[in-house]
Amino acid sequence: MNTLPRMILIAAIIAVSMITGCNKSSEKIDSNKETTDAKTDALAESVFDEVQEIADQAYDLKMGIFKSFEGDYNDHFGDCVAVTLDTTVMPRVLTIDFGDVNCLCRDGKYRRGQIIVTFNGRYFQTGTVITHAFNNFYVNDNRIEGLKTMTNNGINDAGYMWFSILVNGQITLIENGNVISYSADKTRTWIEGIETPRRRDDVYLIEGSGSASNSNGGGFTKLITNPLRRELSCRWIVSGSVEITPNNRPMRLLDYGDGNCDSLATVTVNGETYTIVLR
Repeated sequence: MNTLPRMILIAAIIAVSMITGCNKSSEKIDSNKETTDAKTDALAESVFDEVQEIADQAYDLKMGIFKSFEGDYNDHFGDCVAVTLDTTVMPRVLTIDFGDVNCLCRDGKYRRGQIIVTFNGRYFQTGTVITHAFNNFYVNDNRIEGLKTMTNNGINDAGYMWFSILVNGQITLIENGNVISYSADKTRTWIEGIETPRRRDDVYLIEGSGSASNSNGGGFTKLITNPLRRELSCRWIVSGSVEITPNNRPMRLLDYGDGNCDSLATVTVNGETYTIVLR
């Protein structure tokens, strides 16, 4: 039997397989590239958003309003956390200390370092300004720096309490050392749960815009096109969408879903949709 045709056939099959493998590899790289900015924005949104929730929980615990948050998805504390409140100065100073080594908190995240909160009035009082700063603070070994300022604007025309939020911060990623400089100008409207003492039934809507730049040369601007719904009974934003426009690249849409409490979101760019896992 002539083996030449068989050898040619085998070589052709191998060549096709190699081409297919290369295409799949390129597809994966492209997918990661297209979703990187959306993942960065979702991470920054989560990190700087939960800072306020940590401060609220710390103040409530220090004032004896709640004895325990166990069972709540957004219990950001662990047994290692120490809270101090200095009421002898104005603005007041609330220090939340997770210790010098990683502390496993009840929401499943590791934290260390301090969040330092200052405020000049009561949380519910119109005009109160609350600032959040950081001292060697890490979340899952990512270093968090900068300043978050929140101002109580009182009650809006719809009858809801709302806050202005400014963020100017940095996140240094443990996985690659990339430094993300993040800024945002947002509003946070308290639409449910204000009448009850529990945090678990609180719901907020987040709107606004922002931008980010990376030490690797990348960067993007963002615009929340549908308000982000933050339910404190869930670890993640449950709905809403953000238009993210990277430098010199097409806009992509980050969609947090239809209200289900899960860690999944989608990113759509150039008609292609990818699923990402929120951190």
